[in-house]
Amino acid sequence: MLSKEKVYSACLQLVNEKVIFLKQTIADLTEGGESDAKSSAGDKHETARAMLQAEQEKLNHQLGEVMEQKTMLDKINPTIPLDRIGLGAFIKTDKGYLFLSVALGKIKVDGAEVITLSPASPLGIKLMGLTVNQSVQINTTTYLVQEIS
Repeated sequence: MLSKEKVYSACLQLVNEKVIFLKQTIADLTEGGESDAKSSAGDKHETARAMLQAEQEKLNHQLGEVMEQKTMLDKINPTIPLDRIGLGAFIKTDKGYLFLSVALGKIKVDGAEVITLSPASPLGIKLMGLTVNQSVQINTTTYLVQEIS
């Protein structure tokens, strides 16, 4: 059976994997840049170094965003059941499962598809505070809240 704890664990694992990947990629770029700097000179190598630096900055920005996601997940206690939708709510709707935490998109947990979304997303904002049997419409889709945990 699909549970909030399993969905939370899947999200946490995904975010942790992103952190490890980005840190390793940044370390590899830094190491590659240092060896290039020792063995090169000239305009072509200055351009390559500038491109490398831009890539590192982009990756550091991505790492910052992923660390923010991790901080947001750390605020959630998946063992506390909720009777009203808020941060950390696992919601069963007539359209499927939603997890109000961080925006990771669709993930698969125990063969079921779960949409992870931020409380700041348009749908997340409309869901906040709702209880079972209430509904919300976004664009042309209406979501009926069937269960909250």
